[in-house]
Amino acid sequence: MHYCYFDGPRVMPKKMRHHWLLIGACGWVLLILMFASKLINFNSRATDDYGEKAEMQSWTQTEVKTVKSLPAQTSDRRTPKSSDLPSAGPSAASNPTDWQSLETRRLDLLSSVCQKESLRNLTHTSVNTFVLDRIFVCDKHKILFCQTPKVGNTQWKKVLIVLNGVFSTVEEIPENLVHDHEKNGLPRLSSLTYPEIKERLDTYFKFFIVRDPFERLISAFKDKFVKNPRFEPWYKHDIAPAIIRKYRKSHRDNDNKATAGLRFEDFIRYLGDESGRRHMDRQFGEHVIHWVTYSELCAPCDIKYSVIGHHETLELDAPYILKAAGIERLVSYPTIPPGITRYNQTKVEQYFSGISKRDVRRLYARYQGDFSLFGYHRPDFLLD
Repeated sequence: MHYCYFDGPRVMPKKMRHHWLLIGACGWVLLILMFASKLINFNSRATDDYGEKAEMQSWTQTEVKTVKSLPAQTSDRRTPKSSDLPSAGPSAASNPTDWQSLETRRLDLLSSVCQKESLRNLTHTSVNTFVLDRIFVCDKHKILFCQTPKVGNTQWKKVLIVLNGVFSTVEEIPENLVHDHEKNGLPRLSSLTYPEIKERLDTYFKFFIVRDPFERLISAFKDKFVKNPRFEPWYKHDIAPAIIRKYRKSHRDNDNKATAGLRFEDFIRYLGDESGRRHMDRQFGEHVIHWVTYSELCAPCDIKYSVIGHHETLELDAPYILKAAGIERLVSYPTIPPGITRYNQTKVEQYFSGISKRDVRRLYARYQGDFSLFGYHRPDFLLD
């Protein structure tokens, strides 16, 4: 390397200086891009943690047994009361009085749909072990919460963990503890005796949350078969291949790596096959909780719930649910990222754009009970 000497110190030629300056500038640009990428991924992950992650379930097949017949529940000490108003749906309320009226409409609609014989097979579920496994118990404050995966249940489980006194705020709870059902201190109703179960169902504050059924299925598909942020290998290595083998129309590329990934259309055909999927579901065990109906999860026509919240109005529902349960001064619901609960018809249309009308109608036939029970409109834009 040649250097030029002046009266002062040794300096590099101009071309060499430009070369090193260019390398340094590129390095700074790369560092900035890496930082921006990490920030974007962090924000995206934070949003997914709120509404897209689901509860970890053990890879075991639980025998579903019907619990001794429970008498109809006729009273609940903390059911919100208001005037009898027509219709219900996932609309918002602006104050406690409006919210109580809205909740009354929701419960009245639920009751009226439960009485329809034409939908009975889609709305009634025996209170069996599978249902009781879904219901978490907080004895300290006499609360029962039925989990409906893909509807932000992680946050409600954090609320119950705080109420049990192990942590003082939801922010302190480690994510891995929330989903560790051996250590999170949240007993399930199925762990109790029949008299204990009956007493809690008759007297405790009971609630669960719902969202648009088709949007919930999209969330389940993304979370379990596309992103799989909890690294649950059975979805990719056991469940997806089984669905592909039975429901993918073309098997010409069976040896191709593309078949390793479940397609949304395969998933929809599986869900809409009323008779064919039952054998598969028995093999899949409790993992089906991420896409089975609300009726199968929580038996809303056979258990008298105090409150039904809607994911689409959770910003308003959450504080009123805490108040209705008498715990609003003890715990706060986690902050909801902007827009995370908003129904996105464009996303639904995009996911269903390649699905045949026949498959969509079969899917709707299975989830029609959920649409009707909770006031969600029939998705005419997909069916007609």
